[in-house]
Amino acid sequence: MTGAVVALAAAGGLGAGARFVLDGMISSRVRSGFPLGTVLINISGSFLLGLLAGFAASAALDRSFVLIAGTGFLGGYTTFSTASVDTVRLLKAGRRGLALLSGLGTLAGALGAAAAGFALAAA
Repeated sequence: MTGAVVALAAAGGLGAGARFVLDGMISSRVRSGFPLGTVLINISGSFLLGLLAGFAASAALDRSFVLIAGTGFLGGYTTFSTASVDTVRLLKAGRRGLALLSGLGTLAGALGAAAAGFALAAA
């Protein structure tokens, strides 16, 4: 059990690091009031988790790998809390349209991406 917890924590740290680097790269190239990096990270993470879940459902992946990659890496990579705070910040700034796009766009995009990943893995 201890080895799995250490691997899960390490994968979570790597995921958080990947999120930090990718968000920084996106933010440095796309200057806007819209949290594009957070949205893209959550959608891509949802797609990858959908793939993992689809492969796991067909028993094509080891359960330990799915736990470490899904809960660990992708749990550290994606960030619901940052997406929520970004949306609240947009609302507080009076940017209701962007807030709606951020909140509902992230939700719809993440759900669609997860479904697409799962379907692709199950095909």
